[in-house]
Amino acid sequence: MTLLNQTLTRIVPQDASAREQAKTRLDQLTMPHWALGRLMDLALDLAGMTRTVRPQVDRRVVVVMAGDHGVVAEGVTKYPQEVTCQMILNFLRKGAGINALARVVEASVLVVNMGVAGDLGNLIGHASFISRPVGPGTRNMAAGPAMTREEALRSIETGIQLALDLGPSYDVLGTGEMGIGNTTPSSAIVAAVTGSSPEEVTGHGTGIDDDQHRHKITVVERILARNNPDPSDPLDVLTKVGGFEIGGLAGLILGAASMQKPVVVDGFISTAAALIAYGLSATAGEYMIAAHRSVERGHQVALDHLKKQPLLDLDLRLGEGTGAALAMAFVEAAVRILTEVATFEEASVSQAIE
Repeated sequence: MTLLNQTLTRIVPQDASAREQAKTRLDQLTMPHWALGRLMDLALDLAGMTRTVRPQVDRRVVVVMAGDHGVVAEGVTKYPQEVTCQMILNFLRKGAGINALARVVEASVLVVNMGVAGDLGNLIGHASFISRPVGPGTRNMAAGPAMTREEALRSIETGIQLALDLGPSYDVLGTGEMGIGNTTPSSAIVAAVTGSSPEEVTGHGTGIDDDQHRHKITVVERILARNNPDPSDPLDVLTKVGGFEIGGLAGLILGAASMQKPVVVDGFISTAAALIAYGLSATAGEYMIAAHRSVERGHQVALDHLKKQPLLDLDLRLGEGTGAALAMAFVEAAVRILTEVATFEEASVSQAIE
């Protein structure tokens, strides 16, 4: 049995008993009923995920998976491909957006080479860097499949194994990514999985102008027509129109779910990966926390497919796991509400008059 199949068999629904215990307590807190709204909903989910009314969420990590994409040859982005490697160095020097926001919530940042085109050999041994490349970037998906099916499976299983490796050290995992051109495969994945048109789900990515945006839409249309990904087969979608870091993130999500650990899903690219994971196991969706709503137009379409309401809407479009890091503050807040706010009985406060 493959690691993927083994993992899928270990993904089970949230614990109903823990959810019921958490709801009983939340119903009795010293405030009008459910006065902290979706934070209380999140507390309920966290209890169900972790199977306890005292979830541990102190040990946090954002996993930034990096990969390059052959489709950049089609002129779909305004940045050159070497920026992927340059940004990896920036992450490791702690000078990127994700580093600043991770410090706010005291989360570690781990960078993973899933398939970068440049040479990162000099980074081997860095405490925050892991190199597990599937290949030196994907092929140009406008001319054929982005990868082989074996490579797609390997990318997912690499992400699963990483989640299993991190499991003993962390309570909460967050998804992040880096890869010049990766909004194009993400748009193609969202279109393929949801049945939406490329125009509905293709945004401006790194800030391309309107003419470039129209070109990008035509490229996504050509990608889908050329590859005809099967929406009923997530591995086929990943094979034909995905990315190595996208497969890795899908695996990370599945691995977290198999360990009953919350996974905070960042923006558009991470949510495209979540679609692949969800297609393989809808139950894995019970362990996903949607961090925010990106300005990328396809992100809401993907969130709707996952039946997720994001915690934040701040017009973010950076990626890197920045939204996931911010959302981790709300994860901690939800747990503190559940565990630190007194009930009416504990506080000797009179309840509402019926």
